[in-house]
Amino acid sequence: MTKKLDLHGIKHDDAERLVENFVLLLNPPLDIITGNSQKMQQIVINVLITHNINYEKWGSGLIKVL
Repeated sequence: MTKKLDLHGIKHDDAERLVENFVLLLNPPLDIITGNSQKMQQIVINVLITHNINYEKWGSGLIKVL
């Protein structure tokens, strides 16, 4: 079963730490639900790139960690 992190209602300032812990402590596949916020999507993508983690954007509100 794919683990999910839903960032709805999370402050942008808290998102980086939450995403980093989520992707480093759990094994893929993982889903990160960002909603439509471009800023939230960019925060998530920056964390994934920093840690050289493969991902795919699915629609406007979901990022799948591979």
